[in-house]
Amino acid sequence: MAEEATTAVSNMTISDELEWPMNRVRDTFIKFFEKNGHTFWPSSPCVPHDDPTLLFANAGMNQYKPLFLGTCDPNLEMANLKRAVNSQKCIRAGGKHNDLDDVGKDVYHHTFFEMLGNWSFGDYFKEGAIDLAWRCLTEEYNLDTSRLYATYFGGDDNTPADLEARDIWLKYLPAERVLPFDAKDNFWEMGATGPCGPCTEIHYDRIGGRDAAALVNADLPDVIEIWNNVFIQFNREADGSLRPLPAQHVDTGMGFERLTSILQGKDSNYDTDIFMPIFKVIQDLTGARPYAGKIGKEDEGYVDMAYRVVADHIRTLSFAIADGAVPSSDGRGYVLRRVLRRAVRYGRQNLGAELGFFSKLVPVLVELMSGIFPELKTQQAHITAVIKDEEESFSRTLDKGLQKFKDLASKVGDDKVFSGEDAHFLYTSMGFPVDLTELMAEEIDMTVDIEGFEKKMQEEKDLSAAAHQAKMSGGSGKDMRLVAEQTAALVSMGVPATNDDAKYVWNEELTGCAASALFIGRGETEDGVGFTDSISAESGAVGIVLDKTSFYGEAGGQIYDTGSIVSESGATLTVENVQIYGQYILHLGTVTEGTFNKGDAVKSCVDYVRRAPIAANHTMTHVLNYALKDVLITNGTGDSTQTVDQKGSLVDETKLRFDFSWGSGLTNEQAAAVENIVSGVINDSVPVDAFVAPLDNAKKISSLRAVFGEVYPDPVRVVAVAPTPISEILKNAEDSTWNQYSVEFCGGTHLSNTKDAKAFVLLQEEGIAKGIRRITGVTSDDAVAAIKAGEEFEAKVAEAGNLKGLELEDAIKKLTVELNSLTISAVIKAKCRDTLATYGKTVVAWKKEAAAAKTKAVTDEVLAAAASTEGEKVVLRVDVGADSKAAKAIQQAVGKKIKDKSFFLVSADEAADRYIAMAFCHKSNKAVDCKKWVIAATEGTGGKGGGKPDSAQFTISGVSSIDSVIEKAKSF
Repeated sequence: MAEEATTAVSNMTISDELEWPMNRVRDTFIKFFEKNGHTFWPSSPCVPHDDPTLLFANAGMNQYKPLFLGTCDPNLEMANLKRAVNSQKCIRAGGKHNDLDDVGKDVYHHTFFEMLGNWSFGDYFKEGAIDLAWRCLTEEYNLDTSRLYATYFGGDDNTPADLEARDIWLKYLPAERVLPFDAKDNFWEMGATGPCGPCTEIHYDRIGGRDAAALVNADLPDVIEIWNNVFIQFNREADGSLRPLPAQHVDTGMGFERLTSILQGKDSNYDTDIFMPIFKVIQDLTGARPYAGKIGKEDEGYVDMAYRVVADHIRTLSFAIADGAVPSSDGRGYVLRRVLRRAVRYGRQNLGAELGFFSKLVPVLVELMSGIFPELKTQQAHITAVIKDEEESFSRTLDKGLQKFKDLASKVGDDKVFSGEDAHFLYTSMGFPVDLTELMAEEIDMTVDIEGFEKKMQEEKDLSAAAHQAKMSGGSGKDMRLVAEQTAALVSMGVPATNDDAKYVWNEELTGCAASALFIGRGETEDGVGFTDSISAESGAVGIVLDKTSFYGEAGGQIYDTGSIVSESGATLTVENVQIYGQYILHLGTVTEGTFNKGDAVKSCVDYVRRAPIAANHTMTHVLNYALKDVLITNGTGDSTQTVDQKGSLVDETKLRFDFSWGSGLTNEQAAAVENIVSGVINDSVPVDAFVAPLDNAKKISSLRAVFGEVYPDPVRVVAVAPTPISEILKNAEDSTWNQYSVEFCGGTHLSNTKDAKAFVLLQEEGIAKGIRRITGVTSDDAVAAIKAGEEFEAKVAEAGNLKGLELEDAIKKLTVELNSLTISAVIKAKCRDTLATYGKTVVAWKKEAAAAKTKAVTDEVLAAAASTEGEKVVLRVDVGADSKAAKAIQQAVGKKIKDKSFFLVSADEAADRYIAMAFCHKSNKAVDCKKWVIAATEGTGGKGGGKPDSAQFTISGVSSIDSVIEKAKSF
């Protein structure tokens, strides 16, 4: 079916018949701004791995935030940008900007969309931005000027109206079509804090020939916003105040999908060649009626809504997965899980789709979009696999969840409020995100009480924010960050950029440094900026900016250095944290002696003992990255469509942690092979070379491993774990010889030779999300200790193999407990667990054999007693513990040989202080009712059990009553 769908797309001529096919719409915008001095700057990934404040890239300006904040690394190519243009991949499905709940209900909301954008970084401002927008729309796209309306920020109690933008617009439009609005519509903010400013929007009236001013910003499909010019002038502080940015910038966003619908003469974004091919495949896969574009009550069965939801959501999932995210249980991964489950639910329930339909939509999207976004093609197999796996997982509980929702909804009272407790049950037990429950409730005119959910989410956010702030402030509660306000102040004070070249020097104090700036925290000085002329112990948490430093600032997954800064007068700062803010490096800590004054001559003293294991862990993380590719891809037998790409890392003095893409857990053989390669590189004493090279040249190295989505400076620092220096490698960069070595871009601190790492141990390999694995390991003395502990434990396990019976069983229990707490190689752990499991099978076999022998002995004893008993009753105490199965076996063995007698047997487990009492006879023997017999004999003991006239068994606590039970049994 998927192949048929793809063929259908290939054969379509919809775009060929249009004057403005979607690709022409996009190309026209980009070429117009290139003609006007803008540099084409490719879209950043929609997953901002380097920006923890964002779930997804939700606007075109996200990747330029360092330029707006004044924190851009001056070595990056971006630092030289003055004007830029692109089409940015955006997702608005979580956080402040979230359109997820609206998708499907109307014909113009999307969770994934393209934002056509042009930017000015301290270059042109309002006059230039408005002129460019007007010329692009009216001259390039030939839009009817009588249908255009402009809005501007009308001001509020805290911020004056943007009359400058209004007056510029009056040059192009009559006053009745230049409209003021409040901050909700015309003051743009990226988040709770960060760059912001007034904006001017351009709205288009699809109908025309009328005065539509009253319909602007009325959330109607006929009068829609198509262009937004944000004039970035301020930074929103944590306290809500606005502070001017160092320079004024322009951020433009134009909705690609909306503009395309206008140019193609459609009333809906979904009626364009962006979506119609996807609808065709959805219909082919599900057999649903054709898409009709209906909304609300006219959309019977919510079929058209389902089309829109499914088509929109396959775009969001595919682009997010291609850019490195995966559905999971928290953060952006949880948002993707919600998106996927929403789509699957609509597809299954409203379109009648079968399990697995959603992943079959990936080919049509790749066909449509990979021309401008080639990552869809290269990641197609991975995207399909992740969606298929997640879809199947949810589908297993979907039907049960839908039925459970109906059951719970039927019990809702007259207030028609679906309880938060029930919504939580659906979330935890059925995997239903709360917004999916809200949708289902809305369809039957109910609401959901989500206060409990929101409260819990807020509590988690508060805890996370508090932990981060505590880390940054040393627990002082101060805000010790340098943002635009602080970096601008440093520039205006003439503070030079921090030179940190000495961070690669080892075991030397860096003298001749100057305390360029002293910082006591944002809001801690009269002007609020936070810089002061002197600091002492009374200042609490403080920071020092040096003109040069030997400290490594936290970056690239490597933790910061610690140590001290000492002035010539003896003043000492204990450095507890080092952070990088653009061109400045801030050393955070507390003054433990004396007073620092601005401009003091100081020396930079790194704790190199602490840095040594950090460097070892970092170097061997590079080798681990190489080893994984070698084992799983180069010499592997796994899925050839998979890739091993770095998804994150953490390197500190205690461990290394490496996240990578792979669809399944490593086998013990694969883990052992990886561990052996890394250990072998250490044992071979391989040199570690670092070299700064032109970016284009370095990219040509055949074995180069770079992090997806990472932006690298030019020139770039290259680190190679290889016997050949990088300068020689670059002379013949594409030579396949280098494929046997680890080569990466990296600005971290490393060893000079792998022998200094001493040893490597892979402690754990685990999955952390769909298609993402994590390895944790140690090097140096920690690895040596882990190896020794592993060898000692293996010896214990081997020695235990000489034991038998109960001694072996006891040893297995003790060794298992010890193994769970040991810090040893995951490979050794797995081997030991396998060995202990084998021992366990031996114990089970021994127990079965012993039980069989005991059962036979007791059976013989019962038969002998029966032969020596003259009456029909045989009452006897036997020794099979309180083992009901053994007792049953005895009954069966005796019953086969003796039919004219009835038996009452008692057997105790002294250690457990309990016993069993059982009676049995042949079915043909009507002389006794065995159940009544046992009941009568155990009366008053509190025993519990049951049975039939020919067989009954009770269990009694307290062995002290055995003798009386036996006497009662004899006299029954």
